[in-house]
Amino acid sequence: MMLSTGLLKLRPTISTRQHRRARRFAEGVSLWLAVLLMLFVHPLYAEAASGERAPVDSQPGDTRMVSETAGVLHFVDPSGNWREPAIVLDSEFDIRVSGLIADSRLTRRFQNTSGDWREGVFVFPLPDNASVYGLTMTIGERTIVGKVRPKAEARKTYDQAKRAGKHAARLDQQRPNLFTARVANIPPGETISVDLRYQQPVAYQAGVFELRLPTTLTPRYMPGRPLAERPHQWQGGWALPTTEVLDADAISPFTVRQHEVAANSHRAKVRMTIDAGLPLVRVVSPSHRLQTRLDGQTVQVQPDQDRIPMDRDFVVRWQPLAGQEPSAAVFHQRWQEEDYLMTLIVPGAAESRALARELIFVIDTSGSMAGESIRQARAALQRGLDTLGPDDRFNVIQFNNQAHALFMQPVPANGNNLARARRYVDGLQADGGTEMASALNLALTGANGAGESAAGRVRQVVFITDGAVGNEAALFAQIRRQLADQRLFTVGIGSAPNLHFMREAARWGRGSYTAIQDPSDVGGPLERLFAAMEAPVLTNVQVQWPEQNGSPDALPNRPGDLFQGEPLVQVVRGQAPAGLVRVSGTRSDGQQWQQNLDLQQAAPGQGLNRQWGRQKIDGLLDAARLDGREPDKAEVTRLAVAHGLVSPYTSFVAVDETPVRPASTPLQTEQLPTLLPAGSQAGMLRYPQTATLAPLFTALGLIGLMFALAIGLLHRRARV
Repeated sequence: MMLSTGLLKLRPTISTRQHRRARRFAEGVSLWLAVLLMLFVHPLYAEAASGERAPVDSQPGDTRMVSETAGVLHFVDPSGNWREPAIVLDSEFDIRVSGLIADSRLTRRFQNTSGDWREGVFVFPLPDNASVYGLTMTIGERTIVGKVRPKAEARKTYDQAKRAGKHAARLDQQRPNLFTARVANIPPGETISVDLRYQQPVAYQAGVFELRLPTTLTPRYMPGRPLAERPHQWQGGWALPTTEVLDADAISPFTVRQHEVAANSHRAKVRMTIDAGLPLVRVVSPSHRLQTRLDGQTVQVQPDQDRIPMDRDFVVRWQPLAGQEPSAAVFHQRWQEEDYLMTLIVPGAAESRALARELIFVIDTSGSMAGESIRQARAALQRGLDTLGPDDRFNVIQFNNQAHALFMQPVPANGNNLARARRYVDGLQADGGTEMASALNLALTGANGAGESAAGRVRQVVFITDGAVGNEAALFAQIRRQLADQRLFTVGIGSAPNLHFMREAARWGRGSYTAIQDPSDVGGPLERLFAAMEAPVLTNVQVQWPEQNGSPDALPNRPGDLFQGEPLVQVVRGQAPAGLVRVSGTRSDGQQWQQNLDLQQAAPGQGLNRQWGRQKIDGLLDAARLDGREPDKAEVTRLAVAHGLVSPYTSFVAVDETPVRPASTPLQTEQLPTLLPAGSQAGMLRYPQTATLAPLFTALGLIGLMFALAIGLLHRRARV
């Protein structure tokens, strides 16, 4: 009995000791976790603090301020609010399509509504394959024709005119699809107009022609560390130059809503004339409601709305009557005593055989994709999963600040794996930065690190993104290095995707690309892309021109692979319209394919010389990139000046020689914003909220919880 009583007394004592040991263990763990989290937070805090910059030099009346986010500047007025621009921007597009070339006249009107003299600076997109060949400036009744000059000379001429109080305009190319227009000395209450002339090839695939007119851009993510030194000549963007994007300040205009500019600003009038040379069955737009008027084989097209907000791409598609789709076409132009030809040949469809594939779907979940874009991307990926067959393997990779794969390696496309992938895709949200290099590395190198798939399977990578990055050139080089025996296909997402990235990434990846305008537009472009991916590829494409005096200069000189519905388009200089051009290739089943085109059937063409010049310049830049050397700047400049084209090394400049602004009157520079792309979330306003300090805030929250737990345990111990 006494023994039993002793055991009863001993049990509470043992229980109390166990509780005390557990509390002490929890206290120790909590304190150690707090120390470890402090060590983790310190580099995050240091990284955030490293982004602090002193305010840039400002001009009289400038109200710019600088935020403390790493690599990002935020310009607002002293009260912290966005200041409505004093310059009203009005735009007008007049587009004429003839055959395979669209020639456009873009008029920008800069109206100064303030009482001060102004310089307007506007960063804006053009089609990714546009050739800009003309600039004129109009002030009242006077018109000044601009000239192409080497970029440094054009900058010097413009700056001198600006300081001297003369009207001046300048156009620079920042990227093949991104330009900057500057207009100096706009008088108070007056308007200066700048006309740009550019041309672009019309896209054609699977019996459908398409022309895309960009009016705004999605703010781009600028990877890399901010440079320690400020740029010598501040460009006025929201971003500082970084180690990976040296011109980040020049390609980062502010983004605002329509109501934050004047009611009549940032709107465009669009007129389009289509002369396809064949009867059309329909003309449609996935982006805007259209008004169309048929006049024989010519169609007049314009938006249903008189002036459209410049918040999305204007896209028009037209389709020939059934049986009238072109299988071959040739156009001829005589320019400066030289012949130029452009040919289009569409290989006939062959019987496709089912090929086992390994598909890697890569989806962009960065902050720039928030809103309608991520919904479009999820729908596109789900449509891609529908194309998988029982013999295929697949994986899904999402990326923002980092890249993550759903499976450790590609898995069979069975019911369980597909169901898991669909649930995973449905739950994807957009947030964070656009670290695309890590996603490309994970997708192209594969689980085995060699970029190769299992034997007997064709490995294809589908990259779904808005392409909102500033380091395109580095990514193209990475694709070339890591591609191996694969194909890269790109899907442009959103109302204003970076189609230069889409087209070039697919070209370097030996694949194809498409773009989706909105949810209702998912079906058509994706069906054509996925059908091309499933179809056999025409390889070893050869083009043989008739022998004449000298060898013609054809571009591209080595055509790439062709997918189903894709045409071969080649421009050649020094070839008279006589004889036959022979195009041949090898189908996936090993059969040879050949088609001839009679050059004597050539129709009159315009702008073929400019198209050839643009491709020649692009070829020189590509060759330098492949060899890892600097481009031949002198040759690129010579070609651009000869054909009157804007290039990386040439600019347009126009100057009115009569001074108008008194030397004692100050001139204020105004950086015009672009409109927030339709469907984007408000977080993209001003500058993109992509790479954030969320890890820092999360760690601070965990530290707080750990300290609270430790203090609570110590308090309970003191009470005991």
